[in-house]
Amino acid sequence: MAKTRTRGPPATALAAAAEEEQQPGAAPFPWSTMRLTPPTAVAVALFALLVRVLVSLGSYSGQGTPPMYGDYEAQRHWMEITLHTPAAEWYRNTTANDLAYWGLDYPPLTAYQSVAHALLINASLPQSLALSSSRGFESHQSKLMMRWTVLSSDLLVFFPAAIYFVWVYFQRNVGGDGEERSAPWLLAMILLNPCLILVDHGHFQYNCISLGFTIGAIAAVLSQNDFAASALFSLAINHKQMSLYFAPAFFSHLLGKCLGRKNPIFEIMKLGFVVIGTFALVWWPYLYSIESVMEVLNRLAPFERGIFEDYVANFWCSTSVVIKWKRIFTIHSMKFLSLITTILAFLPSFVQQLKAPSDQGFLYSLLNNSFSFYLFSYQVHEKSILLPLLPASLLALQEPLLFGMEQFFLSSVLSSSHPMETMSQRQTNYPPN
Repeated sequence: MAKTRTRGPPATALAAAAEEEQQPGAAPFPWSTMRLTPPTAVAVALFALLVRVLVSLGSYSGQGTPPMYGDYEAQRHWMEITLHTPAAEWYRNTTANDLAYWGLDYPPLTAYQSVAHALLINASLPQSLALSSSRGFESHQSKLMMRWTVLSSDLLVFFPAAIYFVWVYFQRNVGGDGEERSAPWLLAMILLNPCLILVDHGHFQYNCISLGFTIGAIAAVLSQNDFAASALFSLAINHKQMSLYFAPAFFSHLLGKCLGRKNPIFEIMKLGFVVIGTFALVWWPYLYSIESVMEVLNRLAPFERGIFEDYVANFWCSTSVVIKWKRIFTIHSMKFLSLITTILAFLPSFVQQLKAPSDQGFLYSLLNNSFSFYLFSYQVHEKSILLPLLPASLLALQEPLLFGMEQFFLSSVLSSSHPMETMSQRQTNYPPN
C-alpha cells in the first residue's frame, strides 16, 4: 500500500519541534525548521550554494571537443564579442563576428550580462577573451572565473527572488492553510532544483537570471505590486525569449485584475507604459532603425531549425516515431499547427484568470501555460523543461505528487534532459530514477 503523502516535513517531527519551541524558559533557537527566519534562510541558501559548487567541479558542455565545443564556449564567445565589438554589431554577421560560430541568439539583456561578465574576466585574464584568437580557450583559471560568473548570477538574482517568493507566499496565505511551518522546505524545493543546477552549473548556462526575474515577478504579483511584476517579467523576456512561455498567464491575470477595477482602461495603460518603457530601455541601442531591430528578431526566432531540436520530450518529438512531422509538413504549416495546439492547450487557464484572477489560480496558470508551450510550441529545446519546472517547484507544497517521496515529476524531467547532459559528459552524475 502506498504511503500517504504529507505536505512539508513529517507531522510528528513538526509537532515535536513546535512543542520544544513553545516550552517555557527554553532558549530561542534561530535555526528553526518551523518558519523562515533569517538564519534558516541563510542555512538553506548555503547548502544550495554548496551543491552548486560541487556540481561545477565536473565537466561542462563541449569540454575539449573542437571545433565548436559547446555551451561553455558559446557563453565565453558572447563575452568576447560583446567586449570587443559595438552593440550594433552583436547580432550582425561581420568579419569580427561570425554568426555561424555561436552567434548571439538571445535578447539584448543576455548581451549586457555577457559584457558585464567580460569586463570582470578581462581585468585579470584578457587572453581568455581575445578577439578571434581565444576560441576554445580552456585554462584552469578561465574555467574557475566562468563558473564564478554563474554562481554570482545565481546568488544575486535567483536566490533573493526565491526567498522573496516564499516570504510573500506565506504572508498572502496562498496555500490556504495559514501555517508557515513548511516555509524552509518550500525554499529548499526551489533552490535545490536538480535540473536547474545541472544545466546551469554543469552543462553551463545562465538560466538562473531569467528564472530569477520570473520568480521575482510572480512574487510581485502575489504582493499586489503589479508595476514591479510587469518590469521584472519584461526583464525576464529580454534575457531569454523562452520566458514568453509564462506570458499568457501574466497577461490574463493582470488584465483580469485591471478589468475588475474602477478605471480599467487607465490601469491597463499604466501597466502598458511600464512594459513599453522597460523594453525601450533594453532595446535602446537598436531602436535607431527597423533594420537593426529586425536583425535582432531574426536571431531570436530560428525557425529553420525545425519543430524540435535533438530529442526533447515534447509532443512533436515523441510522436515523430510514428508521424514524420518534418517530412509531411512544411515549416510554415508546422508553425501554424504548433501555434493552434499551443493556444488550445493554455486557453482554459487563460480564460479562467481573465474572469476570476486569484493568487492560487495564477500559479496553476503558470504551470499550465509553460507545459502547453513545452509540449506543443515550435522549436523546443531540452532545457525548456526548466520553465514548467519553475511553477511546479513553487507549487511543491500544494501538489506533493510533483515533489513528493516518489519524485515522479523530477525523475521524469531528469530523464528527459539526459541527452543534453550526455553532451556535457555528465551522465555518470545522474541519480537513479
